[in-house]
Amino acid sequence: MSSPHQPGVEAAGPRSFAMPPLFADADAASVAGQRSFLRATRARLALAVGAAVLVAFGNAWVHDGVEILTALAAAAFVAALGAEVWLLADRPENRWYDGRAFAESAKTLAWRFAVGGSPFPVGLGDAADAFAEHLAQLLEDVSEVTILTGVGTPVTEEMAALRASPLAVRKASYLAGRIADQQQWYAGKARRNAKSAERWRLALIVIEVAGAAAALAKAFDLTGTDLTSVASAAVSAGAAWLAVKQHEAVARAYTFAAVELGIAAQRVRAVHDEERWALEVADAEEAISREHTMWRAARTILEPARARRAGPTDDEASRQP
Repeated sequence: MSSPHQPGVEAAGPRSFAMPPLFADADAASVAGQRSFLRATRARLALAVGAAVLVAFGNAWVHDGVEILTALAAAAFVAALGAEVWLLADRPENRWYDGRAFAESAKTLAWRFAVGGSPFPVGLGDAADAFAEHLAQLLEDVSEVTILTGVGTPVTEEMAALRASPLAVRKASYLAGRIADQQQWYAGKARRNAKSAERWRLALIVIEVAGAAAALAKAFDLTGTDLTSVASAAVSAGAAWLAVKQHEAVARAYTFAAVELGIAAQRVRAVHDEERWALEVADAEEAISREHTMWRAARTILEPARARRAGPTDDEASRQP
């Protein structure tokens, strides 16, 4: 009967472990920032399109010479402006992106430490101190955002226990709890984003066709209501939302990441010595980290896009959601 530590045999190990407290803080801050940002942006888009609808039917309700619906449209624009001012002042997207970047960076460091990957190989002295120093360096990149309480020690008991396990146990844990889990997450998100992109493209086509029909109806005096402005506002808002949600780009990136992790898993399975193990774990984590850097890239794309906002045209940024 083969020994569980023989080459090619994977011993049972934990699929996950408690992350450092800073990870939980950053993750919570990111989720809260994302929700605030998306809610405010959705409100701006809805108010802008709603204002266009009210203006189109402005003469349907007139009281003492005042078009009530048109006045409500003005109020909708003011409300949209208020949402924009709040976004500019509060910057919830900073908490979203910075928090996510820190959380995922802390997670990759935690896995490297727990399974003995570089820069924390099993033979490293004072590895816990080195891990804490790497976390401290990450904090310097999120100095603008208050997200951390850091209650508890950086190295959790489960991380330390896994690190002290034999290589076969650490390998099994890493393959199941990190690579396979992340690969499945990427594949699922890639499929969902591809479907979302398809649905949004179809919706925009429908709105554009409806806008063309409304324009023709107005041109041939078949209706007294001008709905072309409504269709234009809806198309602009929909296209902007789709552009910053980046469904197609995210689907491609996640698909590539899932394939790359499949290759990494094959390489990791072939490792049977500590020195090569540390390097292969580092390579696998680099493959995951390449996707995480898109959070920073998305933020740099978001800022100039916000400056181009005008009228019913809006934008927002999303990655995964």
